[in-house]
Amino acid sequence: MNKFNYHRRKSSVVQIGNTPMGGDYPVRVQSMTNASTMDTEACIEQCIRIIEAGGEYVRLTAQGIREAENLKNIREGLRNRGYETPLIADIHFNPAAAEVAAQYVEKVRINPGNFVKSIKKDNSDYTGEEFERERLLLRERFVHFLNICKQHNTAVRIGVNHGSLSERMMNRYGDTPLGMVESCMELLRICREENFYQIVISLKASNTVLMINAVRMLVERMDAEDFHFPLHLGVTEAGEGEDGRIKSAVGIGSLLADGIGDTIRVSLSEDPEKEIPVAFAILQATRTRITKTEYISCPSCGRTLFDLQKTIKKIKEATSHLVGLKIAVMGCIVNGPGEMADADFGYVGAGLGRVSLYKGKTCVLKNIPEEQAVEALLALIEK
Repeated sequence: MNKFNYHRRKSSVVQIGNTPMGGDYPVRVQSMTNASTMDTEACIEQCIRIIEAGGEYVRLTAQGIREAENLKNIREGLRNRGYETPLIADIHFNPAAAEVAAQYVEKVRINPGNFVKSIKKDNSDYTGEEFERERLLLRERFVHFLNICKQHNTAVRIGVNHGSLSERMMNRYGDTPLGMVESCMELLRICREENFYQIVISLKASNTVLMINAVRMLVERMDAEDFHFPLHLGVTEAGEGEDGRIKSAVGIGSLLADGIGDTIRVSLSEDPEKEIPVAFAILQATRTRITKTEYISCPSCGRTLFDLQKTIKKIKEATSHLVGLKIAVMGCIVNGPGEMADADFGYVGAGLGRVSLYKGKTCVLKNIPEEQAVEALLALIEK
């Protein structure tokens, strides 16, 4: 990857219901319900809140067969209320639940670290024969699951979590990014053997540095073996409030800046719908997906020639509907044309009570009285 010549990683397209992922499609945003999957109405209401906040996929846990069966009722309830957003089942430990869920939802996430039980009865190292025997058991159950997905046009996410690598992978590779990558690549090779390509991949950790390194390593390994599956990005257990938002922005944003990522989920210890605006803000900040007006403003200092905070608020109220436009608000000429070079339009302090307006780097209106400047900016943009 040439870090000085950005381009989005080219991934294959996976059809997830009516919302394809990968290729040239936008980076998709998703969230996950936290109500009991047996509480049909509560899940429907949460799904609707996520969808109306902008979520393009909704994930629900299905820890057992009962929960997997109830996904049918949740899906029907949503469709009856006019919502066609694809649903994703999240499965751990229970291949049988994954096989049931695959009949009712558009995508199923499985965790290779706990998809089948370990054959080891003690803590000794795996022999080569034991390592292969457990791999074949995993292959058998995984292929059976893939065949059901083929019948129902269900996509699959291979979701590797740092905290739940299989004992077999831990024994051979340790608690490392390499172990995560090997756990994923093992299943990708099976998918190729079975001609199943409706695959999405995630490698997640609560440690942002480890997560970033693991995904970068995976991309290199996939390229080497001519795999181009789309990637789901996320920092697990990111937390809540400022901590969760910063960790998610660092982990997800770093990879998006590399051109990596086809869908993201910001995992916050908050109501699920609150994850959606954070996800879109990360996409906007990395210029991956523009969904709102962008504002560039200086932090202000003793040179600032007007009340910066009040002015920004006023300009936002007047221009927030102008999706894709970049507007700079600068307190003085020092932080004016040079620092706002990326903006489409600029509002710059020119003197006490005076403002100059810019189109790009060019000053087009000088020394306007401050009380007239916002209206003049709007007229300039409209022109």
